[in-house]
Amino acid sequence: MRLTFLSAFLLGFVSICTAQSGANWNYEGHTGPLVWGKLDRAYEACSKGHEQSPLDIGGAHLNKALQPLEFHYIAGPLTVENTGRGIVAHVNAGSSMVANGVRYNLVELDFHHPSEHSVKGKLSDMEVDLVHRSDDGKLAILAVRLNQDRGFPNALLASLFDHLPSAGKTAKITDMVSAGAVLPADRGYWTYVGSEVTPPCTEGVEWYVFENDVSMSRTQLQSFTNLFRMNTRPIQDAHGRRIEASE
Repeated sequence: MRLTFLSAFLLGFVSICTAQSGANWNYEGHTGPLVWGKLDRAYEACSKGHEQSPLDIGGAHLNKALQPLEFHYIAGPLTVENTGRGIVAHVNAGSSMVANGVRYNLVELDFHHPSEHSVKGKLSDMEVDLVHRSDDGKLAILAVRLNQDRGFPNALLASLFDHLPSAGKTAKITDMVSAGAVLPADRGYWTYVGSEVTPPCTEGVEWYVFENDVSMSRTQLQSFTNLFRMNTRPIQDAHGRRIEASE
């Protein structure tokens, strides 16, 4: 049977919408990280890319030419979203980071348990990835590792984790919150070129991983793990990439 014009149009429209939304993925089971690259042609970099993240940080090379990171974060309200795969805090425009001469605007904060990056094979309890985008569309992601072994609560988590929404829901945080509350006092960092840690795993991302971790409380960790048992991608092959240290 020949398709009518209207039927053809509707089928084409559905195909476009499906392509834009991408295939469903998750952190476990038949849609987990090991098969991300096979779920959708748009995700091929997840399995075929050679600059994938996260990495194990070990044997970093000191580069004295690396400049200190500059932070221009302003306090403001946030929208916390439970995507069903993790917690994302969306920030208002105005906050930025300058990394080696390039200004990146802060877009969102992504929370992972355990940490995405490991250090000499050891994962931290959690990681917060502060996602930044330059005016020309390039991504820079700042990774902060958190551990509950010292037991001190983190100020940023104290503002957010009392309001964690259920899957598919959002919560408005009207308090004046600054992303700077999650940064360590010592701003030494490791850096390398990698990718997004979720599909489509786009490469060309500038990663900055703080050398020092930040304390969080056991209660804060439990607030997150009650919702997400695990939402972390496995460590990827460095494929000879060089990791540099600022100090």
